[in-house]
Amino acid sequence: MSQRAGAPSARQTELLEAAYRYVLAHGLAGLSLRPLATAIGSSPRVLLFLFGTKEGLVRALLARARADELALLAHLTRAGRPVGLADAAERVWEWLAAAAHRPLLRLWTEAYARSLVEPDGAWAGFARAAVEDWLEVLAACQPRAERDGADGASRRTLALAVLRGALLDLLATDDEPRVTAAVRHQLAVLRA
Repeated sequence: MSQRAGAPSARQTELLEAAYRYVLAHGLAGLSLRPLATAIGSSPRVLLFLFGTKEGLVRALLARARADELALLAHLTRAGRPVGLADAAERVWEWLAAAAHRPLLRLWTEAYARSLVEPDGAWAGFARAAVEDWLEVLAACQPRAERDGADGASRRTLALAVLRGALLDLLATDDEPRVTAAVRHQLAVLRA
């Protein structure tokens, strides 16, 4: 019987964290249970018992990556008053541009792209949920008048598009100074 129905066991949590570290280093493309299980000190049979299927494990890994993403976004909205869209986007970019976050961002980008080209299965809805999560947080960072105004949704969509495009460029080129300069230029326009 699979552990999926109830609260995760300590072993399931331990193996999920180990598998998460593994996919941060190796990605999800071509993920095979046997090498994964060997690398994390388990067996394919145990992984299937705990996660039901390989697809169930991938879903759990995507949920784990999303939890990291949401933790970043939650940090932006803890203050008592909105920080403003441009300031929020600038804080997000600082986090995105940090070299230490590249493994998570490569995993996120891979999952996002796979969700677009393989809309069913483990990837289902990942890209849409990511867009909705980010837009919701960016909306909470806008002052009410801006957020609820005629162009509030357009402004936060623009901010998200700049961040996402810059992230893809950064991951492709590793040219952080150039990409950061472009982001700062666009945020200055957004502030105006």
